[in-house]
Amino acid sequence: MGVRMGSMQFMYNYNIALNNAYQKQAKMFEQADGSSLHRASDHPMNYAKLLRYNVNDSENTQYRDNIKTASSWMKNSDDVMIHMTEIMQTLKEKSVHAANSDNVEDDYAAIYKEMFGCMQEMVSTANAQWSDRYLFSGHKDLTKPFEMSTEIYERGLAKTLDVSQSSFFKGTSSDYNLDLFQMLELKSGDDTYYLDTENGDIYTKEFMDKGYKELIALGYTTLEAAKASNNATAARLISEGTEGNLTIYDETDAPNGFKVSDAFTNQGLLQRRTDVPSTAATNFTYDNGTTSRVEGFTLNGKTYNFSTVWQNIVTYNGDENLISMVKLNGAVDPESDTVNSTGGRMFGRDIFDNDASGNTASGTAMLNQLLTVCEKTNNCEILWMSSDGVTVADVAHATMVVEETRIGARQQLYTSVETMLERQSDNITEDITNVSGTDIAKMATKLMQMTTLYNLSLSIGGRILPQSLADYLR
Repeated sequence: MGVRMGSMQFMYNYNIALNNAYQKQAKMFEQADGSSLHRASDHPMNYAKLLRYNVNDSENTQYRDNIKTASSWMKNSDDVMIHMTEIMQTLKEKSVHAANSDNVEDDYAAIYKEMFGCMQEMVSTANAQWSDRYLFSGHKDLTKPFEMSTEIYERGLAKTLDVSQSSFFKGTSSDYNLDLFQMLELKSGDDTYYLDTENGDIYTKEFMDKGYKELIALGYTTLEAAKASNNATAARLISEGTEGNLTIYDETDAPNGFKVSDAFTNQGLLQRRTDVPSTAATNFTYDNGTTSRVEGFTLNGKTYNFSTVWQNIVTYNGDENLISMVKLNGAVDPESDTVNSTGGRMFGRDIFDNDASGNTASGTAMLNQLLTVCEKTNNCEILWMSSDGVTVADVAHATMVVEETRIGARQQLYTSVETMLERQSDNITEDITNVSGTDIAKMATKLMQMTTLYNLSLSIGGRILPQSLADYLR
């Protein structure tokens, strides 16, 4: 009986050893895919690290995909904006040409056709698409953003201040190339006046052309400084050059106080209203009845009408929302993560849709101002072109260049981040390999050894162990 129990124990131990050898061999076969971790029990600490590294790798892959999409979007936008900048440069050159008094009437007709053709090309180019999405529509990227009218409309005429006038009347000449500084042109009989819509002052044409220069000659760099002085000559020049003040009310004091939006839409079209701002220090003039256009106003018994020009109009059907494509983990920064541009960013704002106007941004301010330049060229208005026209074309070009530069800088930023993420990806891959990788060559050698030993064990066991109890008793 003792001998039998010893044999059974021997067989039991042999089977356990053989099974353990098989399990080790099977595990090595499992690691033949290059990974030593297939379940948490393989190595709990390393497996926890592997999970974290896999999350980092997924995030890194997503951010790199975002950057590729964003870079493609910005590259296409940049290419389109480069072309639009070139068109703006052509319009700028044509404006200077149109301001040349040596031109004859036929020359102006030819220049107008070229300029209007440039505007049509500009609008067409601004409707560029990428992957069936419009580049410059904001969040409404499935909507065609820009559309030029085939009809002409009556639009308010603005006086665009040049560098010298901007510095004197606004005191912001350092930002000159980032905005249009304008006043509304008024007519009273045959005389021309200009309304500063931000403070309500009305200036004569003579003061805007020459009078302010005399104040500069007296040593005053701004109109405010001249007003604050006790100089009699300065006071006389200001008195002669200022017609009065169309009182501008604060919204909190008088919700119906005069604003540009009371008379004009954000595209500069004469506004139609059903009410007269009763609290304003003026009376508005209408064509007929209270539902017609706002024509002008009366002040101190004198009637002033808004100057207008008949021209084509460009409308913007997109919005000013920016598309964000996150490129790094951590805090979201909408400003640095934006990849698109919009109508308002490319074409700026003017007196009809700026912050002080009471109107929302039109998204086409510079385009409509340039169409005014086209119409003035067609009408051979040399004096207007030599002052306002050249200034409008210059600022429109500068605004486009600033936005193009912003897109280019943003694209460069994304490219730099992409390089960093690629290095991070290499580091993450190395971490994953270190924590879960196997030495294939070493494992193959060891596996061959274990297979040989396992097969040898089977062979020897088959010879030594009794196949049955009868064999043992025999």
